Amino acid sequence: METTKTTLVHYVVDARASRLTVQAFATGLLSAVGHNPTIGVRNFSGDVNFSPEAIQSSEFKMSIQANSLSVQDDIADKDRREIERLMNEQVLETAKYPEIVYEAPMLSITRMGESLYTTVLDGSLALHGVTRRQPVTARVAVFGTMLRASGDFILKQTDYEIKPISVAGGAIKLKDELKFSFEMVAREEE
Repeated sequence: METTKTTLVHYVVDARASRLTVQAFATGLLSAVGHNPTIGVRNFSGDVNFSPEAIQSSEFKMSIQANSLSVQDDIADKDRREIERLMNEQVLETAKYPEIVYEAPMLSITRMGESLYTTVLDGSLALHGVTRRQPVTARVAVFGTMLRASGDFILKQTDYEIKPISVAGGAIKLKDELKFSFEMVAREEE
């Protein structure tokens, strides 16, 4: 019986060519005058070992510097600074929990077409001192030495012992659910 050996290709995330955002949603009595802030992640790294023929061996890991999140919306500098201060000091407590890590030791890969795949990452997210299972589905395209992945997922802040912030005496507060969206570019490591 002949066996074929499948080679995993090691890709490194190109953070400058990638985009990772978090959308928060306002609720409460005055939520109509509040806004739904979009938060961008500036400092992250990651890598993936990927081969569509070796779904049992493919894996992904990403690390985010928690204090690198910034408001992307066009708002007054004073408001931006206040939201970022609250996010760092009260929400993420970045001095105590400086890193956010996502690890998926195995990917389930389905071929959708020539060089196109749907990938399910059954990984764990370590956030705010809590590690929980966090499945993520991504659309993946492989172009020569470049891999592109995109998708989104929802998580609840309270699952990670984070209390959603409120301002103006609770008249404006953020919903528990956050929507994460990503467009990742990874390049084959030489």
